[in-house]
Amino acid sequence: MKESRDGMKNSQLTDDVIDDVEDLATDNEPSAEASTPEDRVSELERELTIDRDKYLRLVAEFDNFRKRMMKERLEAEARGQADLVKHMLDPLDDIARFAHLDPATTESALVVEGVALVEKKLEKALRAAGLEVVNPIGAKFDPALHEAVAIEATNKKELDGTVAQVYQVGYAFKGQMLRPARVVVRQHQSSH
Repeated sequence: MKESRDGMKNSQLTDDVIDDVEDLATDNEPSAEASTPEDRVSELERELTIDRDKYLRLVAEFDNFRKRMMKERLEAEARGQADLVKHMLDPLDDIARFAHLDPATTESALVVEGVALVEKKLEKALRAAGLEVVNPIGAKFDPALHEAVAIEATNKKELDGTVAQVYQVGYAFKGQMLRPARVVVRQHQSSH
């Protein structure tokens, strides 16, 4: 046999190359751990089932969260309303006392004085709960807070656009306008 450059015989070289090729072929063959297409499909179906279960649990968990938040919001609203009503109980008791007075034996001045006291007590209770009275006499007219129901002429330019009279006070609750004040607005009339 003919020897190769490095001194090996050709047959020995061929045997070594064949061994190397066989080793490469066995490395590329599916081992016991490698899967068939059917096994791979089964594995993907299991993963899909697991992911679907996770998704359904997340959807259910979010739905429970949403329901819990709605329930808590309604409970907080009810607590807020109960707190407001609690503030109004004393003035309500006072009104009930006045409603049961005998008009034949009660002086009208006493009733008027009592109603004024109840009004102050009720206003104080509502202010404590967050009510703000909008009574803008002399203030600059603001359409976000006031509703102009009439115009009053004025000769003074500096009074133009100010509130001359309040027909009905307005109310805001913690910054939210409940009812604008109904006002008369001054308008400057130029003299000819």
